[in-house]
Amino acid sequence: MKKHLLLLLALCLVGGAALAQDKPGKRERKKNLVVKEWNTRAGTSKPYLDNQITYDELGRKIEEIEYASYGQKKRTTYQYEGEGNKCVSQVEYDDKNHPVRIKKFEYNDDGSRKRQYNYKPNGKLESTKDFEYSYK
Repeated sequence: MKKHLLLLLALCLVGGAALAQDKPGKRERKKNLVVKEWNTRAGTSKPYLDNQITYDELGRKIEEIEYASYGQKKRTTYQYEGEGNKCVSQVEYDDKNHPVRIKKFEYNDDGSRKRQYNYKPNGKLESTKDFEYSYK
């Protein structure tokens, strides 16, 4: 009886591991994905585009566009180093697609953000932000 239970338990574990491998991860599901968010004002039936997020072939967010009634309100692009998952820079654009802010990031060894550098569109450093992590 114990042998049958052990065999059944082993089969369940192996089968569960196989199923877990078949299930795509969060990043895998986002490969080359474009997500559009639509809003509809109360009392109307015509939806309007509110937000659009684009992911690259590695499942990383590479662009986000926020819309207003007049069109593009703001656009942000994200850049990564190599095939890594750490965003090394962001560029924010205004409604006329002109850059308004550039952010560059530095990371700790554990992958958490260490410092953010904020630049003006002309490349001049405007400010820095340091990240501190603590547990309660």
